[in-house]
Amino acid sequence: MDPLRLTIDHLGHRGDGVALADTGPIFVPGALPGETIDAAVDGDRARNVRILTPSPDRVAPVCRHFEACGGCAVQHLRKEAYDDWKRALVSKALSDRGIDHPVEPIVSGDPGTRRRAVFSAVRAGRHTVLGYHEKASHKLVDISECPVLDPAIVGALPDLKRLAGQLLPKKDEMRVTVLATTAGLDVTVEKADKSYDKTIPAVSRLAAEADWARLSVNGETLIEIRPPMLDMGGAALVPPPGGFTQATLEGEQALVAMVLKGAGTAKTVADLFSGSGTFALHLARQAKVHAVEGDAAALKAMDQAIRRAQGLKTLKTTRRDLFRSPLVREELAHFEAVVFDPPRTGAQAQAAQLAGSEVKTVIAVSCNPATLARDLRILIDGGYVLQTVTPVDQFVFSPHIEVVAVLTR
Repeated sequence: MDPLRLTIDHLGHRGDGVALADTGPIFVPGALPGETIDAAVDGDRARNVRILTPSPDRVAPVCRHFEACGGCAVQHLRKEAYDDWKRALVSKALSDRGIDHPVEPIVSGDPGTRRRAVFSAVRAGRHTVLGYHEKASHKLVDISECPVLDPAIVGALPDLKRLAGQLLPKKDEMRVTVLATTAGLDVTVEKADKSYDKTIPAVSRLAAEADWARLSVNGETLIEIRPPMLDMGGAALVPPPGGFTQATLEGEQALVAMVLKGAGTAKTVADLFSGSGTFALHLARQAKVHAVEGDAAALKAMDQAIRRAQGLKTLKTTRRDLFRSPLVREELAHFEAVVFDPPRTGAQAQAAQLAGSEVKTVIAVSCNPATLARDLRILIDGGYVLQTVTPVDQFVFSPHIEVVAVLTR
């Protein structure tokens, strides 16, 4: 098949260049808007791409693994254009739901600040491969560097690979989650070989020699040298092994500042999908807070942090599946402000209940602009007025973006 000559129109939401052809859009990995390319086209995907006219916004990738690794999508775009693209992802998501509202300037993230990494590991003959999947592939890239991660995690890669080599099952992939805390690295292994108990002395010794704070395998904490602490506004939180945390400390601080500002002088606040208390523990410095979360381990971690903290107002926690059983209008009547930060699927059922409530202020936090826009549409149709929409780039070089939206009655 002869190559086609294409001109890239824009950057898609996954970071691929998009050419507009008579047959529809063609997605071109690694291409940038304005570039002319030759490529073989298979359906709506281009391959064997040759760039004839490079964009003036093109820069050299900062990582040797970029061409293969699926962890990053856009390292080859000038910073200003990259920020514009991420901001536009939020604007388009709003527009797709008929929401015409300006998006605030992006709160930029920096490389080398990602404090949480989730690696995959697999056997390749006698060798251990630890890293991320290739783009659109089940094959792993064996990484030796990662410019987005905290240097402490990058420095631990050789030890993490040795750990994986002792715990890997014979065939399946294993997952290794690493969190950089104030006490050191918190390492959590899932899907390890079922007979891993034979390796407990060796891997515990490895963790001690590497000076990790904690090592957990298949739900069991094998060694805890120090509690892996996170500072939540003066409250010391020890997250559950492998539990959710905000991706970067700087991003978390920006999100917390916007949530606190949005809540303003509200004396009673509900924090829904609260996790281990990223917002609740800060909000409780200025208001009475009811934190609601479905994950028992996350709530247990928050309850322990509450007991250790001083100077908090009343902070109550409740375990509840908000997807199946959202807080209804009568329950919401107790709160002047509500914060919700759901998983990527959003909070459709909870948004519908809020739309029929009299809550004065709603602060929506999301890592998925599409489901956030859907939930905002529900709230706006219920009488809320959108005040601000602010993107926070915790996921540098990836197509993901965090967003905070503030609405009032």
